[in-house]
Amino acid sequence: MENPSRLDGACLCGKTRLIAAENADKVGACHCVTCRRWGGGPLLAVDCGTTVTLEGEEHIGVFDSSEWADRGFCKNCGTHLFYRLKGINQYIVPAGLFADRPSHNLDHQVFIDHKPGYYDFANETENMTGAEVFAKYAPPSE
Repeated sequence: MENPSRLDGACLCGKTRLIAAENADKVGACHCVTCRRWGGGPLLAVDCGTTVTLEGEEHIGVFDSSEWADRGFCKNCGTHLFYRLKGINQYIVPAGLFADRPSHNLDHQVFIDHKPGYYDFANETENMTGAEVFAKYAPPSE
């Protein structure tokens, strides 16, 4: 029986699994250039916090994508598994890894100023520019 208080996802080939202890119901969209290059479009993701278990670690590759984050993927099938903030070990996970849940709701978009003009979402969301994201979440400079 599925535990409704957690999210359980897997890659396309099934060699990796990701289990998040918290069932976050908010989905966000990131329009930054890096996310769009990584997935061919905006990253639609769930903030899974820091209590995440990875299975099949021998099949997980990690790409150091910036000073503050890295990205995980299945080395066998290429499925994107996570965007992880290095300093706090916080996992932002593609929403598509998890089974559809009626509680999932697209409620925010970041780097809205980087969004190309060829798509729009109909949902009413909180929108933040890149500068607003860095002002709110960037670690303090030393």
